[in-house]
Amino acid sequence: MTGKLYGVGVGPGDPELITLKALRLTKEADILAFPGENPKESVAYRIMRGAYPEIDSKQMISLPMPMIKDREELKRVHDEGAKIIAEWLEKGKNVVFLTLGDPTVYSTYIYVHKRVEQLGYATEIVSGITSFCAVSARFNEGLVEKSQQLHVIPASYQIEEALKLPGTKVLMKTGKKMQEVKAQIKASGNKAEMIENCGMPDEKIYRSVEEIPDDAGYYSLIIVKEK
Repeated sequence: MTGKLYGVGVGPGDPELITLKALRLTKEADILAFPGENPKESVAYRIMRGAYPEIDSKQMISLPMPMIKDREELKRVHDEGAKIIAEWLEKGKNVVFLTLGDPTVYSTYIYVHKRVEQLGYATEIVSGITSFCAVSARFNEGLVEKSQQLHVIPASYQIEEALKLPGTKVLMKTGKKMQEVKAQIKASGNKAEMIENCGMPDEKIYRSVEEIPDDAGYYSLIIVKEK
């Protein structure tokens, strides 16, 4: 009998926001998989270790997932990741791939998930608390109310038109374009708040676009609301 692949979200950063199901599956897993070169350098590993210190007793594998946009190279990387996981599944081992936030929202995991599924193996996605819900809660504010719309936008791409959408805008993955993103928000006339590394020991909170630094890190999320 072949094994099963689980894509498990560990939430945004606070170990106390890990779901009971994510913790149970991690404890029961034959193999734990993480994106990157070294499992113990993974953010998902550090989050889960905060809730489950015994994680170091588990067998762990790493799947290189570089932050690139080259389609051919990405395809090769994702194919290779799926192949590595399939080899363990073929041995009857259950693999739990731990990923930051929720596996269904801009997650590297989903590319491997689809490939493993196409190979004929059993798969399951286990939801985690999304970063934008955690950020809104950290601000002690609602995200949307009544008939307001919610738009989740990858800010590393062109966002000028997206900022014209009604309702609340969530800007994820700002990357190296923070200066440009800030300029676009100011031009839109909207108000913005940002948290960097939400729920992690080095969390930083910025309550206006003017406070947001140009060199904010990768795990920065901006919530934009109409004034």
